[in-house]
Amino acid sequence: MTQVETAETPETAETGQGGTGGPDTGGTGTGSGAWREAVRRAVRAGSRSGPWKRGLIPAALALLLALFMLLHAQIPNRALHLGSLVDTVLPWVGLFVPVLLVAALWRRSATASVALLLPVAVWLHLFGGLLGDRSHPGGDLTVASHNVGAGNPDPAGAARDLAASGADVLALQELTSQAKGTYERELAKAYPYHTVRGTVGLWSRLPLSDTRPVDIKMDYGPLGETKPTEVTMTYNRAFRTTVTTDHGPLAVYVVHLGSVRVNPRAGFWTTHRDRGVQALGEALASEKNERVVLLGDMNGTMDDRAFDAITSRMRSAQDVAGDGFGFTWPARFPLVRIDQILVSGVTPRSAWSLPSTGSDHLPVAASINW
Repeated sequence: MTQVETAETPETAETGQGGTGGPDTGGTGTGSGAWREAVRRAVRAGSRSGPWKRGLIPAALALLLALFMLLHAQIPNRALHLGSLVDTVLPWVGLFVPVLLVAALWRRSATASVALLLPVAVWLHLFGGLLGDRSHPGGDLTVASHNVGAGNPDPAGAARDLAASGADVLALQELTSQAKGTYERELAKAYPYHTVRGTVGLWSRLPLSDTRPVDIKMDYGPLGETKPTEVTMTYNRAFRTTVTTDHGPLAVYVVHLGSVRVNPRAGFWTTHRDRGVQALGEALASEKNERVVLLGDMNGTMDDRAFDAITSRMRSAQDVAGDGFGFTWPARFPLVRIDQILVSGVTPRSAWSLPSTGSDHLPVAASINW
């Protein structure tokens, strides 16, 4: 059989192979393509972020949120009273945590998820103690306070509801001249003793004595105009009296501090309120009775640094013996607790909010003992 030999062409002789270009060539051979694919995969792997590299912005925001809550007392209060405003709304700052959690889950970021533990821990440190029920049974005396609202459409119904609360001592604020008679008439049966000074009053099952006004430096007009002499007493919004109990005399202060406003020009405007706080603090400092209860619409939370002159001497019944935050305003959807029961020399056993009476505030009550 004749053997056919294949003659080498110039091309095959040059490459030394009879096929396509091999590894030694710069062409598009199989080995060269595999090498380029490996490089591309390596670049993609290096540029792809893992769960610990994603979500750095939500993680940073979580850390800033924690620092904001932890250092909120360092926010200056001189400019626009921003410090007081932050103190007032601080519990609600925690709502940013679930927002950042959604961002962390959307980014599938382990870093952001772990970072969120810090603001959660700070919030629980500040407010976790208010989440549970701190009340105890018993109590020698039940006190209540309510801003009945100047525009309350049913003062008679409000009076009946308050009388049914079982309070031994009941303080009312924002009494108008038109509604005053209604409250006196409806509460007379349950409370044989009462006193009214200006727009605030106290009804009691126990005898009252030594009642005198407390000047909380209120201006007459909303813009700070000087209060005319002829309306000094009719515009009174605070007084002090003594309740005679089986355990001894109890000094009771009934107060309605000045309103606050938030606007772009003045910021958190608290001038009237803060002036009243200082005057009230001076009155408490000179109080001779060791057992004191303060009832009223303070137009602020006791976390606000502006109340240091009062909170340095008294403690909140809600904080000691309440259940939850006990927000009281606005009544339809309470956001802050500005209606307060503060005590000194007596022990709160329980504190709670009463149902709405048609006012824009919720009534508050507390049981205390000696």
